[in-house]
Amino acid sequence: MPNARVEHANITVQEPLATANMLVDLFGWSIRWQGAAIHGGFTVHVGGEDSYLALYTKGSPGKVSKSYSDGTSYDHPANLNHIGIVVDDLESTELRVKKAGFKTYSHADYEPGVRFYFRDNDGLEFEVISYT
Repeated sequence: MPNARVEHANITVQEPLATANMLVDLFGWSIRWQGAAIHGGFTVHVGGEDSYLALYTKGSPGKVSKSYSDGTSYDHPANLNHIGIVVDDLESTELRVKKAGFKTYSHADYEPGVRFYFRDNDGLEFEVISYT
């Protein structure tokens, strides 16, 4: 079987650039690309060398509907359970997350690593994990 990996996830958020800048500050990532996207939207790609998150909004930033009546996932923020981010230094990352104004919770230490969770301004949940 071939060795497969996740390259990116495309997530609808209220403010793609603001969310991307938050992730740059918290995880040391960089903005890889930004520009016009499907359905008249705007996307920012943020991540590392091998993977990234595509942060999308339809139309103007801040105008994303939170109603599911139209049936399209591109219109709704946080349309998944959580995103797992692996870091080398869990303690310093948690300090940056808290300094950014986010509450951390569900701290746990079980195989294969130590972790905590937080939600961003869109309600998107991040699991931050360290295997060291």
